Amino acid sequence: MTDPKDDEFTYAHSRLCRGEAGRTGDWRALRPVIDYTRCTPSKNKRPSCFLCWLYCPEGVVKRGIPVEIDLEYCKGCGICSEECPTKAITMVEEPPAEGPPSRS
Repeated sequence: MTDPKDDEFTYAHSRLCRGEAGRTGDWRALRPVIDYTRCTPSKNKRPSCFLCWLYCPEGVVKRGIPVEIDLEYCKGCGICSEECPTKAITMVEEPPAEGPPSRS
């Protein structure tokens, strides 16, 4: 039996990637906004909590102080907002896009 990686007809030649080809944040309807006065790591200035980072299915939450969310790749699912014990993350409507999408 042939290893799928050796068979050019069954092996996918592309991979998920960061960068222009992998950007998915431009089609979301809601985006997360962090209230740093309520965010536990930001408020205490020490690593703690990070449930938003733990539960984000896309891995776009940067575990640091302050916590940051990469909006280029965030899909707006709201899981971070739901899991935040202090309700520091709220989901707000994404403003409408201005003009046609760029092809650059």
